[in-house]
Amino acid sequence: MGKVKGRMDESILVCVYYGPNGERLIRRGHKMATIMDCPLYILTVDPLPYDEFDAEKSEYVEKWQALAEELDVEEFIIQDNEKRPFAKVIKEVAHSRNITQIIIGQTAQSRWEEITKGSFMNVLLREISFVDFHVVSVDRAIKDEIDGIFEKGVRAYLMEDGDGFRVCFTLSKEARFEGIFFKEIGTDFNNGIFKFMSNNKMCQVHVTDDQVTDPSLFNCKVK
Repeated sequence: MGKVKGRMDESILVCVYYGPNGERLIRRGHKMATIMDCPLYILTVDPLPYDEFDAEKSEYVEKWQALAEELDVEEFIIQDNEKRPFAKVIKEVAHSRNITQIIIGQTAQSRWEEITKGSFMNVLLREISFVDFHVVSVDRAIKDEIDGIFEKGVRAYLMEDGDGFRVCFTLSKEARFEGIFFKEIGTDFNNGIFKFMSNNKMCQVHVTDDQVTDPSLFNCKVK
């Protein structure tokens, strides 16, 4: 990932949290980096360990990783299990990568709602005085369309069932995979997404009425 850029006195860091606006911010950063012919980095920070991300969070991370590969981003940085203040983490990453420009989305969603408003921006400006900030306004309506798709994840298992697999919620010797099941809201049946780790890869598969009928639909990506 990443190639030698013509201009090394400039470098851009895009800070993304969870929501559909992350792609917009990344593409904005890529456009700037292309014009300036300089390296582009992407950073996401979370207080939880990577393997405890819920369905929505891990889905966004996977999409951003794929986009980073597509756009030849210098580095996609995941700071998980992070207990320090976000400003400290951003400062550390900015210092270590010689960042000169930081892009952050100003949005009404999740954790970035706290950090992109006045008090946090003041802290960030004090902590990182050596960069230029670009605060991008984003559309809350996009997030509202996808909110509340899944219930909170629960521990579950996949058992072999004929040519496919069946999700169950009790551990037994027949269990092939252990993971987290995210049930779709508004259904009486076990329809949703099952996420699990396999061979150091984060995998997921869709479940319909308890069944995974086609194991070839397993979608796995390297963490």
